[in-house]
Parts: sequence; structure tokens; C-alpha cells
Amino acid sequence: MTLDLDAYFARIGWSGEPGPTVEVLRSVHRAHMLGIPFENLEPLLDGAPSLALPDLERKLVRDGRGGYCYEHNTLLAAALAQLGFRVTLLTARVVLGAAPGDVRPRTHMLMRVDVEGEPIPWVADVGFGSHGALLEPIPLVVDAELLDTPRRHRLVHAPHDGPLEMWELQTDKGGYWEPQYEFTLEPFEAPDYEVINWHIATNPRSPFRQAVYAQRTLPGRHLALSGRTLVVTADDGAVEERELSDSAEVLRVLAEDFGVRLPEGTALPG
Repeated sequence: MTLDLDAYFARIGWSGEPGPTVEVLRSVHRAHMLGIPFENLEPLLDGAPSLALPDLERKLVRDGRGGYCYEHNTLLAAALAQLGFRVTLLTARVVLGAAPGDVRPRTHMLMRVDVEGEPIPWVADVGFGSHGALLEPIPLVVDAELLDTPRRHRLVHAPHDGPLEMWELQTDKGGYWEPQYEFTLEPFEAPDYEVINWHIATNPRSPFRQAVYAQRTLPGRHLALSGRTLVVTADDGAVEERELSDSAEVLRVLAEDFGVRLPEGTALPG
């Protein structure tokens, strides 16, 4: 199956001349980030979400839902491949929030994108559920800095004992660079993500099984919902935080603020 690109572009609000160019890559990436929310409702309520393209198109494009990294990046990878980009799927180890000495498994999906005629590949990722996520792809160059306004990112090499170079994505936190995740350029395939997806969505110790988790980047602000805690971060760094009263308010905020439309009668745990 191929993705309905017209429906996808309408969902993310993108209009332009389709083609495998750097400008299209940048603008589609940003439009996807602004157009489709990050949310874990399916792992929380129903188990592992399908990564089949028809199911992703129905859920994220036509049904007004979001998803987590495997869903977002599988969808973007399909769109980019149809536009003529060369896409290589990668997997990262999230280091954001890890304690010193912690070694987390590689569970985050991202991708390398090659543009014909361009000597430098790009790292694209529309599925990192964090305020430090990329808004636009970043050149795969050591110490390269990206001003993806209002954010700033860079790639550095991290210490590593393996045979492949370890890359680390960092985001500018107003005076220091905060590590987000680390990855090598080893290609991964769809069956690899089926295994990882099942583990993350069904393991009772997975954070995505514990509480509602949603993110939405909008012009001027970023929304983050964890359980019943809603954090709104303005582009100038101002932060507002409040506790939602109950599950009914969580569902209302998901629908009205995050744009996540859930089936009638959905009941959240707790």
C-alpha cells in the first residue's frame, strides 16, 4: 500500500510543490510536528498499536488521533519515500532523564534521510515526545547546530565502545546543552520495530502503560500532559502548570487542546 499523500498533507496543513528537496523535507517535517499530536492512549488502553501503513493512515491521518514514535516516524518515512527521498530507519537510546550510570534499551525510532544531489544526510524525527524534540531535520554533521526556531539543537559524538560512531542529539536549554538520545547509523527494519513496539506497549513496567502521556507543539507554545499534570511552555520559556481535576477533564483537554479525538465512551484508568 502507498500512503494517500493528499490526505496526509491536508492533515498536517502542508501545501507546496512535492519533491525530494531539502526545503520540502524541512517544511513537511515541521508541518507534521505542528499538525499531529503525540499520545500513548492506545498502549494505555488497548495494547500494542498497529504499525501497518493502512492502520496508521486511518488513525493518524483520518481519525484525528496521534501516536507515539513508531507510529509517527513510520508514517513520515512512508511519505518521504513516496516523495523520492532515501530513508534509513534507525533506533536510539533515550538518555533524557536517565540517572548517571543508567543504561536504557534502544527503544526510540528515528531516521536518516538522504537527498539526491546533497552531500550531507539529515536526521529526521517527528516522534520524540518531549519539549526538546526536533521541529526540523538536522544535518548529520558533528557539532552541527540547528536553529529550528524557537528551539536549537546540535549533534555531537558521545563516548562509545562499539565499532560504530555514537551520535547524541542535544537541545539548548538556555545556557547548557541537554542530551536527548544517542544512536548509531546501523539500519533497522520493520520487524525490529514490531518487537520493540510490542515490548513498550505491553510491558507492565513501561511508562506508556502507567498514565496518559501527550505532547502537542503549537505556534507560540508547547503542551505536555503527564497523568493529570498539564504543563504549557511558551516560546519565551514561560511555564504554566496545573493539575486537572479528574478523568473527564483529561478527556476534555485531550480533545480541545491536543486535538485527540477518542471514541465515545472512552474511560481512562484511575
